[in-house]
Amino acid sequence: MSIGLIALIDDVVSLAKLAAASLDDAATQATRAGIKAVGIVVDDTAVTPRYVVGFAASRELPMIGRIALGSLKNKLVILLPAALALSLLAPWAITPLLMLGGAYLCFEGAQKVLEAVRPHAAQGGRTPVHTPEDVSRQEEKRVRGAIRTDLILSAEVMAITLASVADSPFWTRVFVLAAVGLAITVLVYGVVALIVKADDAGLALARSRAAPLRAVGRCIVRAMPRFLSLLGLIGTAAMLWVGGGIVLHGLEHYGWDTMAHAVHDLAHAVGASVGALAPLARWLVGAAASGLLGLALGALIVPVVKLATPATAH
Repeated sequence: MSIGLIALIDDVVSLAKLAAASLDDAATQATRAGIKAVGIVVDDTAVTPRYVVGFAASRELPMIGRIALGSLKNKLVILLPAALALSLLAPWAITPLLMLGGAYLCFEGAQKVLEAVRPHAAQGGRTPVHTPEDVSRQEEKRVRGAIRTDLILSAEVMAITLASVADSPFWTRVFVLAAVGLAITVLVYGVVALIVKADDAGLALARSRAAPLRAVGRCIVRAMPRFLSLLGLIGTAAMLWVGGGIVLHGLEHYGWDTMAHAVHDLAHAVGASVGALAPLARWLVGAAASGLLGLALGALIVPVVKLATPATAH
């Protein structure tokens, strides 16, 4: 009897170790997949604050909360089941869809670059807001627009994640997709909330009786517009780098590997010439090459989209 009990306990311990190892492996894969999606995370963080600009400070956090809930629904309710169904029924479609999403990122990034180089003529001011009903309608419109944009970016995050764990067991895929979706949503909208409220914190400090706090507050208020501009530039660069990299690796997957090999060789040649900084140099060369490819591809797509999309009168 005691021997049987010992054997049962040993089996339970073995199963617990196996479960812990599987969970640790899944957590590791989730971390790696999240890192691969960092470019989209940066862009999402850079884009979202724009949706709450112009509203009362008391409405900023509620709007961000609604957008975050919509983002979570996009990832866990819509995209996660779709990604799992895709991995089970049509795994061959993952790479083409990933490349399509990469091309979209290239298009968005190139469009932002072109708008910065050749700013559009006045695009019309915002619709005047006079009554509480106007404010409510405008807020609803902004939130819906932000959630639609998030759906596109979230789809790319989930596609990158799925591609990273395509060969893993089914429940590992479920865990990794859910963990990455939840973690990225919390990260992005937590940071967005901090960014949006930073100027309010700065104003509060600027009214402090303590001179050092007033100085800090004034610095924060002055720095926020420049910080948001810098964040926008980083987001654009990240879109081009990630989008171009996805397309580059997709082409390599289908045997069009000349460009990928050229970038690899160039990165290693540059890395070999800088000694201890080799890893950073290789990454910079690879990211720059992917970004240039993304910019070139996006610049080709922009006029095609403009021709295919009828202009709307303002």
